[in-house]
Amino acid sequence: MKLTSPLVLLVISAAVGTLGWLAALLTTRYSLNTPVLPLNGLITMGVIVVLTLVLGIRVLRWRNGNKKKMLNPILAALTLVLAQACAYTGAVLLGWHAGIFVDQLRLWNLRSDQTLAWQALAMAGGGLAMVVVGLMVERFCRIPPEDGEGEPAPGLQEKRKPKAEGEYAYRGD
Repeated sequence: MKLTSPLVLLVISAAVGTLGWLAALLTTRYSLNTPVLPLNGLITMGVIVVLTLVLGIRVLRWRNGNKKKMLNPILAALTLVLAQACAYTGAVLLGWHAGIFVDQLRLWNLRSDQTLAWQALAMAGGGLAMVVVGLMVERFCRIPPEDGEGEPAPGLQEKRKPKAEGEYAYRGD
C-alpha cells in the first residue's frame, strides 16, 4: 500500500477550498446561511484524532521493539485505513472552511460580528490537525525493511543459471 502524498492532500484542499469559497460567495449573495459546520463538530474531530493517535502509538510501540505480545494484523490494517481516512477527511474539511474563511475576510470590516469567520477558522484548524495526525500515524504503520530485503522469501527462490564460470546457484559442500 502506498503512502498518502501530502501533495495530493494539498490539491484536494485547494479544489475543495475553491468550492467552499464559491459556496460562501453564493450564499452571501442570496442571503442564505453560510455552510459552516457548527463548533461542536470540533469535539467529533478531536475524538477521531485522539483515537487515531492512540491506535497509531500502539502500532508504533509494537514496531519499535515491544513484540512480546503479538499485534493483531487486522487492528494494524484498520489503523492504517483510519489514518488515511483521517488525512483525506481533514484535507476536505480544511479546504472547505479555509475557502469560507477567505470569503469572510472580504466582509471583515462590514460586519460587527465575526463569529462565522472565527468558526470557519477553527474548523479549518481541526481539519489541519486531522491531516497531520493522519499522515503521522500512517508513517507509524510502516514496517521497517528487514536485513535481507532484496532476497526472495524461502520457498519462492527462483532457479537461476550461473552468470559466470565457477558461480553456482547453491553450494554443494
